[in-house]
Amino acid sequence: MEFHHISVMLEETVKGLVTNKDGIYVDCTLGGAGHSSRIASLLTEKGRLIGIDQDPAAIAAAEERLKDFPCKVDIVHSNFSRLGEILEEQGATSVDGVVFDLGVSSHQIDTAERGFSYIQDAPLDMRMNPEADFSAYDVVNGYEETELNRIFKEYGEERWSKRIAQFIVQAREKAPIETTGQLVDIICKAVPKAVRQAAGGHPAKRVFQAIRIEVNDELGILANTFRTAVAHLKPGGRIAIITFHSLEDRIAKTVLKEMSRGCICPPELPVCMCNHKPEIKIIGKPIQASVAELEHNSRSKSAKLRIGEKLANSEGGN
Repeated sequence: MEFHHISVMLEETVKGLVTNKDGIYVDCTLGGAGHSSRIASLLTEKGRLIGIDQDPAAIAAAEERLKDFPCKVDIVHSNFSRLGEILEEQGATSVDGVVFDLGVSSHQIDTAERGFSYIQDAPLDMRMNPEADFSAYDVVNGYEETELNRIFKEYGEERWSKRIAQFIVQAREKAPIETTGQLVDIICKAVPKAVRQAAGGHPAKRVFQAIRIEVNDELGILANTFRTAVAHLKPGGRIAIITFHSLEDRIAKTVLKEMSRGCICPPELPVCMCNHKPEIKIIGKPIQASVAELEHNSRSKSAKLRIGEKLANSEGGN
């Protein structure tokens, strides 16, 4: 199956990110190289692109798509939580831009056997890195009821989290839950029919999101990785973050806001004791997809793009 993914806010992201055509840029979520190919098209032969992804299918697609650009291209099969180590290994500890396009790719959703979709029946999987040991099967069949309730509530913001967790535990007592179709049936039984009809959208959407986040530790790695990215930016270099749901966006917003602040002393202190200097300035307001983009890519509806620029006098500036 060809790797198909429509990059969200492609031009807006690249325009906000690329300020030096001879620079070094890092795509932490390479995917099918949508953003990377556009970045590479703007770079000269002096420029360099480093792409990171944990999905072998994405790596293969990106290698093909990026092979003919004049800039130097290095593709790394890894998780972006290792960003600092990867940049050390690549001899690129000071870069001009870093982009994150978070969440699951269109290709991963549309490839039924990956188990990300609640529309197509497939084995419970949801691993962004197929070589990882831990999958959705382990969450659904191994987590205690209280833990299932917690992740559905926290990561899926699911109103019926407790009842869904109860129904899952009851169902798996008879036999393991092995497929997405089985899980969808259980969720539909747990959520009252009147609620399903009134709510609109698929009743399994929030639960599948929660399990996917848990399997891939999507939220746990974000804050530190954003800070690592900023630490490796040159003065004037930029970080661009595209989020797709409120949980991701809250982390991005919080980290960028904290890094753009000066004093972080408690407000009750009469004078500043921390001597903290802002590390970035936030570039504009969050950007959302245009009406034209929304018409041909419904998955862009919830997306937000946030951009920050490294300050020259920031602490730890490279």
